[in-house]
Amino acid sequence: MSAETVTVELGQRSYPVRIGAGMRQEALAVAERRVIAGQKCVAITSPGVAAAQSGFAAELARLMPVLATASDGETAKSAAELARVWDFLAANGVARDGAVFALGGGVVGDLAGFAAASYQRGVDFYQVPTTLLAMVDSSVGGKTGINLAAGKNLVGNFHQPTAVFADTDLLATLPPREFAAGMAEVIKHGIIADADLFGLLEQNSPLAWNHPLLPRIIRRCVEIKAAVVAGDERETNAQGGRALLNLGHTFGHAIEATAGYGTYLHGEAVAIGLVMAARLSAELKHCTAAQAEQVEATLKSHALPTVLRAPLPLEPMLAAMRRDKKVRGGKLRFVLQDGIGAACTADTVPEEAAIRALMAGGAVR
Repeated sequence: MSAETVTVELGQRSYPVRIGAGMRQEALAVAERRVIAGQKCVAITSPGVAAAQSGFAAELARLMPVLATASDGETAKSAAELARVWDFLAANGVARDGAVFALGGGVVGDLAGFAAASYQRGVDFYQVPTTLLAMVDSSVGGKTGINLAAGKNLVGNFHQPTAVFADTDLLATLPPREFAAGMAEVIKHGIIADADLFGLLEQNSPLAWNHPLLPRIIRRCVEIKAAVVAGDERETNAQGGRALLNLGHTFGHAIEATAGYGTYLHGEAVAIGLVMAARLSAELKHCTAAQAEQVEATLKSHALPTVLRAPLPLEPMLAAMRRDKKVRGGKLRFVLQDGIGAACTADTVPEEAAIRALMAGGAVR
């Protein structure tokens, strides 16, 4: 069992991200040690993951109670599901020395992480991501939360995991659409921080779960995110910092909220948002039109949508964007790409320019 480790450097709260085939066995070993020590642990998963990873889920269930969310997808990130998880922790006697294991994609990780952050004012939790998107993005950095009807991730907390176990073998059961959705976040990492990574993704498309380059690519994405998180853990920097990880997300979250959660996978909405952000960046002279086209072509080559499948009304999208967490002083703060391999934040973007980007992507007045 070979693996690599990327450490998220946060002083006493630093933690390892273990990447490689077979990492679920390390997660089981940690769980077993805690249970033998008398620490009550529970696992949170989803119906789809429990079915796809039935063998691993059964091994976890021999060590601890396992709760599956009522549904798969973004609808599980709700206040009602959060209350179910809290009640499950209480019913199983989880105390301050206990832990929550999140087995699933970004939805499960966000929900279980927020439950762990808030139950008894915070208990340990471990991420065992089962999707590419979760491995390269959502499992690292400690952002947890749930959605409201008004917008995505409007309620949550920062709560760093104790460790992340990214087992690339778990990707074997991931549907192609879900794998492609994860590639949107991979491509985003290249756009904001690593032109060489972006070039690698241009030249090797589409990737698959067993592509020999994938572990290296996952590691590079985790390294990029770990460095950003270490420098701006709670996204408080006035410029740049952790906000750069949200390239395409202001548009993407508006797409998800307006279309209805589940209509687009998160990565699909981000892919369309990345194209909108690229067009906006080109209009504002932060990148060339050719570079914006490179972004669109690379997303397409990895089987991702680059425009809305059906038109969405402009005004609800703008309203969702105005409720976005990146709003500062009443002004929308956009992330713009600076060429390929760098990005910046901007809070002086003319609303009409953002509207043009939305409409080019399929929004209608």
